Amino acid sequence: MKPIKFKEMNVTYAEDQPEYQPLPVYKKEGVEGEITICWHLNLFERLWLLLTGKMWMSIYTFNKPLQPLLPSATKRKLFRR
Repeated sequence: MKPIKFKEMNVTYAEDQPEYQPLPVYKKEGVEGEITICWHLNLFERLWLLLTGKMWMSIYTFNKPLQPLLPSATKRKLFRR
């Protein structure tokens, strides 16, 4: 799974941090600090997801409170709010 650029993206996090992979995002203005990321799955990942119906996520919180997450298979659901 790899984060990819998309039409609405307007910021890239960790662009100059070699220890991290660059993270292209759409950052929405507002107090929530909402960002949206688009991920591309390779063929094996797509088939595995289809067969198992499970997706795993690891999040670095740096020992701070966990922020709300909203995974979605469609972009429309995220940009219509």
